[in-house]
Amino acid sequence: MNKRTIRADLLLLLTSCIWGFAFVAQRSGMEYAGPFTFNGIRFILGSVSLLPLIIVRKVTGESDKPASMPTSTGAGKRAWIGSSLLAGTCLFIAASLQQIGIIYTTAGHSGFITGLYVVLVPIFGIALKRKTGLPTWIGAVCTLGGLFFLSTAGNMNAINFGDGITAVGAIFWAFHVLVIDRLVQKVDPLILSAGQFAWCGICSLVLAYMGTESFSLGAMVQGLVPILYSGLGSVGIAYTLQVVAQQDAPPAHATIILCLEGVFAAIGGCLILAEPLGPWTLVGFTCMFCGMVATQWELIAGLAKAS
Repeated sequence: MNKRTIRADLLLLLTSCIWGFAFVAQRSGMEYAGPFTFNGIRFILGSVSLLPLIIVRKVTGESDKPASMPTSTGAGKRAWIGSSLLAGTCLFIAASLQQIGIIYTTAGHSGFITGLYVVLVPIFGIALKRKTGLPTWIGAVCTLGGLFFLSTAGNMNAINFGDGITAVGAIFWAFHVLVIDRLVQKVDPLILSAGQFAWCGICSLVLAYMGTESFSLGAMVQGLVPILYSGLGSVGIAYTLQVVAQQDAPPAHATIILCLEGVFAAIGGCLILAEPLGPWTLVGFTCMFCGMVATQWELIAGLAKAS
């Protein structure tokens, strides 16, 4: 393993850590704002935070991939707007369900359950005529088993409401990944991200206003740390690190390291929010992580052969 790969892996590990601890910020942020208000401000901040990187890449001539359509043309702008609206709508639904769900569950649970999208993406890919092998189905069984242990916590007759909402949100995160996979063939991914974050933020704020979520400037000031972390740290900084790192990191490395997001969410929830880590929770976490890794077995095996 060369130095560039090691550096890329360390950057991905930092990215995973930032994203994991963002669940702690999202959980604590609910003390100061409603879910739609929180998401609205968060994603608007995230969109704005990407602008400096977009400008730098534009100046250096790296903003558009060879296969993508330049956003400086009329057709390119229309493609960017349409793609941003489509991806942003998927993101809005997924993020809204996640933020509502985290009110009723822990940061650790939310982090791991959101990671279900890693398993769901290859399964949903069947509809797009993509091959899905045995490791994916094994991973799906392990992950669903882990979700069951997490949600019931030993009580087989009870399923946590927040876990259920978060699991539905994971379905839309999987849709979002598949949509992005298609759209980045036409639009630069960084510019697309800024657009979809902005649209998600606008939709969230509109729904917050229509739903008459209470807004208190004093409460928002008190909740400034989780809001800034979720917006600038989780979206702006972490996304930038991911873009830089994945230029040198093998796909299998990136997938497995980013799966650690749930682990960091659990650690953060335990250390900062004093969330319990009982035996059923640990069993559930273990099953879900093993399931996520299992779905990427073909990538791991391919990497091993190449080395």
